[in-house]
Amino acid sequence: MSVRVRFAPSPTGPLHMGGVRTALYNYLFARKHKGQFLLRIEDTDQKRYVPGAEEYIMESLRWCGIHWDEGPDRDGGYGPYRQSGRKETYRKYAQQLADAGHAYYAFDTPEELEAMRKRLEADKSGNPQYDPATRMGMKNSLTLPEAEVKQRLASGEPYVIRIKTPEGEEIKLHDSIRGEVKVESNLLDDKVLFKSDGMPTYHLANVVDDHLMKITHVIRGEEWLPSAPLHVLLYRFLGWEDSMPQFAHLPLLLKPDGHGKLSKRDGDKLGFPVFPLEWEDPKSGNISMGYRESGYYPEAFVNILALLGWNPGTDQEVFTMEELIDQFSLDRVGKSGARFDPEKARWFNHHYLQKQPLKVVADQFVEELRHHGHHPAREKVEKITGMLRERVNFAHELWEQGSFFFEAPTIYDEKFAKKKWKSDTPDILLTLREHLKKTEPFGYSEIENSLHEFMEVKGVGAGKIMPGLRLALVGAGRGPDVKEIMVVLGKDEVLRRIQRAVEHIPLSQP
Repeated sequence: MSVRVRFAPSPTGPLHMGGVRTALYNYLFARKHKGQFLLRIEDTDQKRYVPGAEEYIMESLRWCGIHWDEGPDRDGGYGPYRQSGRKETYRKYAQQLADAGHAYYAFDTPEELEAMRKRLEADKSGNPQYDPATRMGMKNSLTLPEAEVKQRLASGEPYVIRIKTPEGEEIKLHDSIRGEVKVESNLLDDKVLFKSDGMPTYHLANVVDDHLMKITHVIRGEEWLPSAPLHVLLYRFLGWEDSMPQFAHLPLLLKPDGHGKLSKRDGDKLGFPVFPLEWEDPKSGNISMGYRESGYYPEAFVNILALLGWNPGTDQEVFTMEELIDQFSLDRVGKSGARFDPEKARWFNHHYLQKQPLKVVADQFVEELRHHGHHPAREKVEKITGMLRERVNFAHELWEQGSFFFEAPTIYDEKFAKKKWKSDTPDILLTLREHLKKTEPFGYSEIENSLHEFMEVKGVGAGKIMPGLRLALVGAGRGPDVKEIMVVLGKDEVLRRIQRAVEHIPLSQP
């Protein structure tokens, strides 16, 4: 049988990076086994539907290079691929379950449900839920006369269809990651499957869709593991037990400290994104960070996610998508939560930045320079990019590291000046300035020879000259080789900056 997997997000907001990892693992599994990867939009919860969320999900996957074979925009013969377009299909199977006695109509009001929960909590007599122990005391087709049930339905009274959970049964399923899972049915509640507004709940819709779309493997987050026994029951009650897909529940993504599930709040607090793309909330207007807008390359983001739960069994850390497809397997996905490390994420992006063609990184630097009002020659930008990119994790940091190439320093690092700008530094630099005037042409080797000659003639070492010269040119004690900086700045600018530094940097003690 050909492998068919699906990623089925709900358009209720931005796609969390944990959701992207789920999509990625499904995609890798499908490609590894020459199968099909489906995108299905589970929009049954119309109350929580957020405009723009579906488009955001699809753009996020495309940015990551996760391409679906079938979906809302690509019919593979199993559509519609939005659950809102499949209402009548769900109604048919909900009715089938009710007619077979595996489900029942319930007419309880929200107030009656709340009263039941409060009563059970007060009595401490059981789980405060609608289940085999409580349903016979509620208002449903199991307790009401058949004629009254028909009359209530005919009058349009609100209702839900609930699954009739069997009593005293051990429900078993095999999980590709966790092995055999067993749950006592008495611990389960009678979940709502269908509502009178014509919309199914997630549980019925996803089981029906997975069957009709011939899904062979359900690879999803650990948070759905408690629902798996219910889904097993639905497959059995609908007569589909023999074609039930293989389940695999992925470990949680954990906070950087390893305690608790990774959330947007953690990202906001520690300064890293948890969403693939920037998201603007259509109601509040609040903007959440995205990996793309934060300067991450999609290859780096995918590489980060791949290793959050999956272990290749080797020391290899950097993978192309093709390598991931070749090496991925569910048996190397762990059960324990995977701790997200923001520093490691930056390391990955640094690696991919170094692998980019110089022209690509320079293009990104050009955009940043334009933002700051600079339009230098392309040759200059590429030269500076080549000098600086080993020092940065993101292309936008090229400005932070190299702004001095375009704007002469107006302030000087006080801490560095206090250590390196001594009482004799101004005189030494002014003398050097006169010496540099005669350096022609002003290329790297000529500058190197000129500095060497100056140090020999004046009897001073590099430690007396170079820190002060760097401070004059850069405004701080950082940056690439001073001689390379001088070449890019040009003679006239170097002379100007030395003069200005001598006039503006206060002397420290000898």
